[in-house]
Amino acid sequence: MAKTKQSAALGFIFITIFIDVLGLGIIIPVLPKLLQLLGHINVNRASEYIGWLTFVYATMQLIFASVMGNLSDRYGRRPILLISLFGFGIDYVVMAFAPTIAWLFVGRTIAGICGASTSTATAYIADISTGSKRAANFGMVGAASAVGLIFGIALGAYLFAINIRLPFMAAGAFAFANGLYGLFVLPESLAKEHRRKFEWSRANPFLSLQRIYKKQPALAGLLGATAIVYIAQKAVEYLLSSFVYEKFSWTPASVGTLGIFIGIVLVAIQGFLIRYSVPKFGQRRNIIAGLIFYAVGLLLIAFAGQGWMLYLFMVPYCLGGLSGPALQGFASAKVAKNAQGEMQGAFAILNSLSLIIGPLLFSYVFFFFTKNGSAVYFPGAPYLLACVLMLISTFIAVWSFKKT
Repeated sequence: MAKTKQSAALGFIFITIFIDVLGLGIIIPVLPKLLQLLGHINVNRASEYIGWLTFVYATMQLIFASVMGNLSDRYGRRPILLISLFGFGIDYVVMAFAPTIAWLFVGRTIAGICGASTSTATAYIADISTGSKRAANFGMVGAASAVGLIFGIALGAYLFAINIRLPFMAAGAFAFANGLYGLFVLPESLAKEHRRKFEWSRANPFLSLQRIYKKQPALAGLLGATAIVYIAQKAVEYLLSSFVYEKFSWTPASVGTLGIFIGIVLVAIQGFLIRYSVPKFGQRRNIIAGLIFYAVGLLLIAFAGQGWMLYLFMVPYCLGGLSGPALQGFASAKVAKNAQGEMQGAFAILNSLSLIIGPLLFSYVFFFFTKNGSAVYFPGAPYLLACVLMLISTFIAVWSFKKT
């Protein structure tokens, strides 16, 4: 692939993942109010629906991540990515004009299926990347996710002030526009000689993980470490606002400011720093260092005494982002070209599982240590547990490297 076309393709993938996360960001400030409006319910009841909507979204991703990845190994990355983007556009339209809560579940089902395209997008990056640039390009995935989340939250908050359904219309317009751009610009990355027959047995998410374990047990260890990391990350992604409301009595505006700060730091690390750290120190050292940074950051957050400290403590936590792209780059280098979709599908499967397990786990821990009459009042308990999980993942990663 020519250098100009490769740059254009990377830009398209960046925008695709950006739009994927944008949808999640938009929902954060808008969905509770939309649920109250559609169901004529209070905030507590709306929070229950949000939990089930998240469950549906994550379950669809879990089921279809491996299917999408394997379809891309058979028919190429381009058609799967385009179908997913137009599907996202349909999802946002459904949510924008949903007359009842039931239609929101329809929209989230479509979004979960289309959100599984992340495995295809990362397989595309693996196709066109080599050497140390592979991890650097995977760093774009993290940067795109960070930017998408920031922009999504801001877009949802500002457009919500105009009309509660306007954020979804805007997100749908972005998805359709990117789909049309890809239709005319995006080249195919997987040559026909590297494609393979689609097999339903390989599209089964759990059989896919089992097959990777049998073929490369050391690599399976890294995937196990990744699963634990994904679960631990949910303590920050889904519980941070509740934590600062409870412990520091912050306002939503304060939470938004911290979110923007986190996003900027993540973009700097995953979009730029990793391009220098991987060539200089290697993928293995970046993975181990990132996991240790995660653990340190979570430990500091757990025992933060004042709200302003979170800005300092988020820096080591965000430096943990060095591990993700390096790990994906390391794993993708160990499999054949016609199995990249399957490998990236495995990462997407693990992320979906963490989305089902993590929020429920840490919400329960948070409730237990902050409820009235609790023997020990400790709002930071979820972050201490997440720190322990990060340390466990570090030991697993070190063991896996010894086996590789």
